[in-house]
Amino acid sequence: MEKIEHTTVATNGINMHVASIGTGPPVLFLHGFPELWYSWRHQLLYLSSQGYRCIAPDLRGYGDTDAPPSVTSYTALHIVGDLIGLLDNLGIEQVFLVGHDWGALIAWQFCLLRPDRIKALVNLSVAFNPRNPKFKPVDGFKALFGDDFYICRFQEPGEIEEDFAQIDTAKLLKKFLASRSPKPPCIPKEIGFRGLPDPPTLPPWLSEEDVNYYAAKFNQKGFTGALNYYRCMNLNWELTAAWTGSQIKVPVKFIVGDLDLTYQFPGVKEYIHNGGFKRDVPFLQEVVVMEGGAHFLSQEKPEEVNAHIYDFIKKF
Repeated sequence: MEKIEHTTVATNGINMHVASIGTGPPVLFLHGFPELWYSWRHQLLYLSSQGYRCIAPDLRGYGDTDAPPSVTSYTALHIVGDLIGLLDNLGIEQVFLVGHDWGALIAWQFCLLRPDRIKALVNLSVAFNPRNPKFKPVDGFKALFGDDFYICRFQEPGEIEEDFAQIDTAKLLKKFLASRSPKPPCIPKEIGFRGLPDPPTLPPWLSEEDVNYYAAKFNQKGFTGALNYYRCMNLNWELTAAWTGSQIKVPVKFIVGDLDLTYQFPGVKEYIHNGGFKRDVPFLQEVVVMEGGAHFLSQEKPEEVNAHIYDFIKKF
């Protein structure tokens, strides 16, 4: 880990913290919620040892990267803009892209907006979700799961931050990271996240030291920047109307755990396996469903994920 270099890059009006290691063809890693560049530690070390230049930023609003105060500064256009600026700053024309959770959502948008900058994509956990011109995403979640669904609960600025503040940050992160429930998370206001049960023990892939690293950064930064990604979901829908019906035109490998809550959402399995996914992502080359894998796959099953990424990108 001490071989990983940490730098700050000015891009798109913010300062972005970047962890990197290795030389060779560049691979850009995009983390999810509630995570950091650190979520890719295993992949950085492995792929750099295989001759790749691995780059993992803290995305806007996270870790040691700037967190602009305005909710509307967290649209997919801003985040992709940050990443294009990062690549330009590093003198990189094209990258292999790897995303997970929100990082996967951003990766899909990156491929829609700037496919010329992507050699190939490996996405974890969140399948492509083509824009539905009939209804906004948050409204769709509300109709499916009700007001207590976590994405709906995250919408009101300040409300969830207050809830999170009532519990020790390390404890809160353990609830997120150690969860293996494939059910859609619905958290009634009166219970709150503070009322969720603590995991009896940490899973073997997550140490107290890992949790404390995340907690230290979220204590320093707060959760608002991270939550603002969710608060921009309907705005993203409005801003990307011009891309309705657009396909993802880069080579793709998709990896998901069979216990991942995103895989268990109504209609997702059918979309992935019955032709919808391949229709919208015509260069989809492989779908891997990992048995016994939950949401945080890159940390939970690092050796398998490393091998899957490497086997795919080495073809290009």
